[in-house]
Amino acid sequence: MTALIRRGLAAIAMLLLCATVTVAQAQSDIDYKEWLSTVEKADTLIDGGEATVKEYEDLRREIAGWRDSFLQAESTNAGRIDTLQSQLETLGPPPAEGESEAEDIAQRRADLNDQLSQAQAPGRRAQEAYTQANGLISEIDGNIRELQTNRLLTLGPSPLNPQLWGPAFSEVMGAGASVVQGVRDNLASETIRATARENLPVIVLVVGLSILLLLRGPRWITKLEEMLRRRTRRGTGVWRFVASLGSIIVPFAGLILLVVAAEISGLPGENLNVILISVPIWGMVLLYIRWLADQSFNSDDSIATMPLPSWQRTEAWLYSSVLAVLFVLRGMGETLAQLYDFSEETIAVLDFPLLLLSALMLFRLGLILSGLSEEDSEDTDGEGTLLEGSTFRMQIARLIGRGAIFLSVAGPILAAIGYHRVGQGMVFPAVQTLSLLALVLVLQRFVRDLYALITRKDPNDSLVTVLAGFVIILLALPVLALIWGARIADLTELWARFQEGFLLGDTRISPTSFLTMLLVFAVGYSVTRLLQSGLRSSILPKTRLDIGGQNAVVSGLGYAGVMLAALLAITAAGINLTALGYVISALSVGIGFGLQNIVQNFVSGIILLIERPISQGDWIEVGPNMGIVKDISVRATRIETFDRTDVIVPNSDFISGTVTNFTRGNVIGRVFASVGVAYGTDTRKVQDILLRIVRQHDMVLLNPEPSVVFARFGADSLEFEIRAIVRDVNQKLNILSDFNHEIARRFAEEEIEIPFAQRDIWLRNPEALRSNAVPPQADVAGKSGDKQVPRDSDTETTAEHRDEDFPTAGPDDA
Repeated sequence: MTALIRRGLAAIAMLLLCATVTVAQAQSDIDYKEWLSTVEKADTLIDGGEATVKEYEDLRREIAGWRDSFLQAESTNAGRIDTLQSQLETLGPPPAEGESEAEDIAQRRADLNDQLSQAQAPGRRAQEAYTQANGLISEIDGNIRELQTNRLLTLGPSPLNPQLWGPAFSEVMGAGASVVQGVRDNLASETIRATARENLPVIVLVVGLSILLLLRGPRWITKLEEMLRRRTRRGTGVWRFVASLGSIIVPFAGLILLVVAAEISGLPGENLNVILISVPIWGMVLLYIRWLADQSFNSDDSIATMPLPSWQRTEAWLYSSVLAVLFVLRGMGETLAQLYDFSEETIAVLDFPLLLLSALMLFRLGLILSGLSEEDSEDTDGEGTLLEGSTFRMQIARLIGRGAIFLSVAGPILAAIGYHRVGQGMVFPAVQTLSLLALVLVLQRFVRDLYALITRKDPNDSLVTVLAGFVIILLALPVLALIWGARIADLTELWARFQEGFLLGDTRISPTSFLTMLLVFAVGYSVTRLLQSGLRSSILPKTRLDIGGQNAVVSGLGYAGVMLAALLAITAAGINLTALGYVISALSVGIGFGLQNIVQNFVSGIILLIERPISQGDWIEVGPNMGIVKDISVRATRIETFDRTDVIVPNSDFISGTVTNFTRGNVIGRVFASVGVAYGTDTRKVQDILLRIVRQHDMVLLNPEPSVVFARFGADSLEFEIRAIVRDVNQKLNILSDFNHEIARRFAEEEIEIPFAQRDIWLRNPEALRSNAVPPQADVAGKSGDKQVPRDSDTETTAEHRDEDFPTAGPDDA
């Protein structure tokens, strides 16, 4: 773990150094003579085959800096090159073979071509050098991997050989004696003792504060967590999480103060000072793993991140704590080995017990994780159903547990044989991987709690928390690669490849240009939406445009703004629009075949917005659909029918089909109603009554004048028709209903009858309907053998007639 922290800090420093070197070299001219000398040095080192990994890494770092500068230099004179190419295009294509052109034009074309060649020369030289640097880096990486593989698979001494135990013990005791001797020498020095006496008050104060933080600090943090747990609402696990970090920070500060007190005293020797400097790092590792174990296997379900039953959490926490102690002891052993230059045999003997115990703890944790079941998990909803996220975590945990079991068994076996580097590379990275995955789960829980605190919503139903968790996993991947032996140079190489991008025609598309394009488009899109909002709410309502016209203006501005933002984004990214001609041509073929309906609807939508034969709020009828227009989009129009259902109609139907618009321009329209009265009624009286009823309605316009006409002599009644222009045709049904109510009331007062059809049903020979009655003639005829001929009078006959003389007769008169 200590080595991993150092490698991580080194990676950050390397990235900063590379960025600084890149910027510095990009701002100055490239010295290709110096680059050629670097190439010669690299060729000599690679061909020699006797370089160490450190020498290769130093050389690779230098070449990587050159490569970054070459990448920046590829865009040299880009603006000048575009200008010259535009000038050449203005002159037109060069004449074909055998043709001639004006002398001044030919001379100008030649001058521009010379200038273009000179402007392109630095970029092409940088591109060639970039390719060369890439090749050298690939060769160096191959040699480094070969050296690392050979070192990893080298068979070393077996730690089970008893002959190695005695020398190993002697080396360790010699190192301890050296440390003690250094302290004795310092104590024997009068100068050092005098300095210690002078600084004694400060030393006592610092040591006292250190002991206070180490002993009482964890209790303070525990009480703070309990207080926050009791007094804060659900979702504020954020504050509890922040407070729990104090269990790492406070004791760590105590360890730093303790080391400071030791250095102030001056009593530790030179070697002991090196060891003391590492004490805070070891303490940080111990505190971090214990904190992580507490967050992962806490007895409180709202804190624990691993889907374990409560009875296994204590066991897993104990194994994690033992692993923390073993990691600290391993860090101490590595420090002593580097400080006193232990032999390979001694390192193997000292490391094997720690490796064996770590493998045992890893094996037990693997058993716990691989044995998880849905019945044991307590991460369920109120109905006892396992949560979806917990199911996924449980599957991953079981898979990781099986892998941990395999590595915990294979690692010690290979180390016992003599491949102790392979054994270390299997067990300790596996433990670090478990800690990393546990940290990822803790951070994901923290993000969910933070989301719940800010938005007061359920984080399990939010896409934001899912995306944040995915980002956390992506950030953990480089750390995971370092754990399993990846070099810092490998990560920087991936970053360099990512920054390199790809070529589109003559333009290099890099992540920076892509992000620039997204940023410019986002700004343009936001400005467009703001303008649309301002027009819709502030400017257009003050004009004489109707709702349909306002929507057309707003929609047109939106389409124009999005297209303009896209063009600006592509231009800002440095993408030559002519390079997209081939792509656009290919898309046009696809549009002509597969997307023709979409394009047709799109064009029809634009026509609808410009010509506006229909507008939002119109009452229309298109095909079998009738309703109110609710929304006109670029592809289709949404109509709400009178039974409150939405019908999505393609815009092409409005252009190619017949559309009836009942409220185009205004809502004034005509209503029509027919009324029938009984024969014999005074027709003039009926006409006057109906006309007064129509005129008295407040929705009927008197200009033009409503009319009532005696239409026809119907089969059942004398038929009259009412025709009137109303203020709002949308109220047609209500107006007709009012007419009918008033007509029924006035006709009843005037004793005017409204006839209805009458039907009389009569039967011929009803005795034929009696199923059990048999005519005696039939029996006689049957016995005598005579043939019975059916007659019309023996069948059922019905007849209908309308009785115009008695219009008030009902069904009971039959």
